[in-house]
Amino acid sequence: MPRHPTRPDRTAQSYDDLLARNTALQRAVEELSVLNELAAEIGASFDAEYILDRIVDRARRTTGAEQAVISLVGHDTPDPAKTVCRAMGSAVTRERYHLDLHLQGWMQHHRRPLLANDPRHDERLRAEDLPETVHSLLCVPLLLRMEVIGVLSVYNKRGAGGDGGGFDEEDQRLLSIIAMQSAQVIENARLYEVSQRHERMREELRLAKEIQQRLLPDAPPDAPGYDMAAVSVPARDVGGDYFDFVPLDDGTLAVALGDVSGKGLPASLLMANLQAALRGQVLFERSPAACARRVNRMLHCCTDPHLFATLFLGILDLRHHRITTCNAGHERPLLCRNGEIVGRPRDGGVPLGMLEDFPYREQTIELESGDTLVIFSDGVTDAESADGEPFTEDRFLAVVSAAGGEPARVVLDRVVEAVHEHTRGTDPFDDVTLLVVRRTP
Repeated sequence: MPRHPTRPDRTAQSYDDLLARNTALQRAVEELSVLNELAAEIGASFDAEYILDRIVDRARRTTGAEQAVISLVGHDTPDPAKTVCRAMGSAVTRERYHLDLHLQGWMQHHRRPLLANDPRHDERLRAEDLPETVHSLLCVPLLLRMEVIGVLSVYNKRGAGGDGGGFDEEDQRLLSIIAMQSAQVIENARLYEVSQRHERMREELRLAKEIQQRLLPDAPPDAPGYDMAAVSVPARDVGGDYFDFVPLDDGTLAVALGDVSGKGLPASLLMANLQAALRGQVLFERSPAACARRVNRMLHCCTDPHLFATLFLGILDLRHHRITTCNAGHERPLLCRNGEIVGRPRDGGVPLGMLEDFPYREQTIELESGDTLVIFSDGVTDAESADGEPFTEDRFLAVVSAAGGEPARVVLDRVVEAVHEHTRGTDPFDDVTLLVVRRTP
């Protein structure tokens, strides 16, 4: 006959069940405590340094480790990872750290915890990559949307060094809870840092744009017998085009329009240097070609070899109604007379800064009563419509010819309006810069 459990047997079984439930309850309470305490420490913070410090400290204390390390896979740095570590009784430190690529690769591939209490004989690790002081280790991945964004590790269970002990499944479970709780908070802090950097960059670009606009003339100078207008519309907050008017003491007027390679802040800085150098030259040198040669040498020796600038420079003789020009790789201006394009000043040489020395050429153009000279950047003719069609030189010539007999401001406005209409619904790809000089009838 089958033997029925006696009362002592049932009592022992009930006690074991109660003990198991109590252990499970204690474990649940401990897990909840870890989550609550960590959430209270890092949940409301966007300070990445503070968050990482709290995580590694909590990981070390919860598992009883000598040291805890969190290694974040870099998003915007050439280094493989950024690391924060905390040892027993030490302050937090943060430094560039090359995470063991073998261990990092293992985590990226397996996406699960790694517990090694005999790491030098663990086939998952390479003994030569481990410091002599590491006797046991436990690593868990920081997972966000199934992507490993970092690794949380603890080393050397206190009191376990060398005696065969080490981390256990309970440590692994608690460290996994910390990692799970931390991943999204870390990512939020990282995104916040990125947004703050972008905000600072936007503010810097706004200030740079304000400075750049102040460098451009507010209005053309008074020039008896002439009507002038100019505008520069940057494609971004800060552009690489510029124009300038420089009255000279012999009754002439320097007019310039430049287009620096690139976009944004680097182009703006080079533009400012070009403007300053050119202003310094025309005060003492009336030959546009000689000015171009000197500025070219300066740009070539003092700037990045990948940067260059095209330039149109003219010295306008207001008394004798002629303009001497040098065109350093720039778009050839239009000379409009009686509603027709009658000439385009020839090229004078390569863009500034490309070659160490270049024999730039110049030419002189006689301006008749009513003549209009339109100087422009390639952002005008290259401006693209929503379907990718450029504005083209033919459209530009047609607009200028139709407005050729009008005041300088009218000519300029009609070109800008035509380009704006052509590019409606698109973001401008390049700066649009125009300078119009008209000899009044």
